[in-house]
Amino acid sequence: MPIPVPAKAARGDGAEARQRLLLAALALFADQGFAKTSTRAIAAAADMNIGAISYYFGDKAGLYAACFTEPLGGTAEETTARWSAPGLSLGEALAVFMGAYLAPLKLGEPVRQCMRLHLREMLEPSSQWATEVERDIKAPHQAMVRLLARHLDARVDDDVHRLAFAITGLAMQPYVTRDFIDIIRPGLLRTARAVDQWAERLTGLALAMVADERSRRAADASEEPSA
Repeated sequence: MPIPVPAKAARGDGAEARQRLLLAALALFADQGFAKTSTRAIAAAADMNIGAISYYFGDKAGLYAACFTEPLGGTAEETTARWSAPGLSLGEALAVFMGAYLAPLKLGEPVRQCMRLHLREMLEPSSQWATEVERDIKAPHQAMVRLLARHLDARVDDDVHRLAFAITGLAMQPYVTRDFIDIIRPGLLRTARAVDQWAERLTGLALAMVADERSRRAADASEEPSA
């Protein structure tokens, strides 16, 4: 038998109620962690019936899992498919990558909470951690490695992996240092256009890194003794 919609959730639009519950949970999970956050506290923060959690997310674990992706506007699988699409030039692929990676910075406080949630998960791993590593870290990294190897016309080796980590690190930096940026140069991320400009600059930096790696490989190849 279908679970009835909780009374408080039914008062408004279902999607809006679900989002309110999600954001309330995100704030609590980011601050307290999974184990110390009760479903009762989440429901109270969202001003909703506790049954709304099971109705919209199945259980507390389902709600916790949703907090890792939904506030950011999409999944790693979706964004990876966009920037690794066949037919894109390297510049186009990296522009899509940087634009998609930095786009959540336009969303404000929920993104800060997502960042804290991810850091907390690293320090206090739950059952979600293995999923996070496989789906949101390892899979996109391997896609970046394949992209770089293809455009470098090189086999996958340690240097291709180093380059992939370095390019991803460029995109991660505004998230990790956001508090410092807001103190030192707040205008750099204050508007949507500012975020887009940062993504454009990072695309140029990433292309320069690839060009340097290509030159290094060519120089190494020219120095190899002939047979």
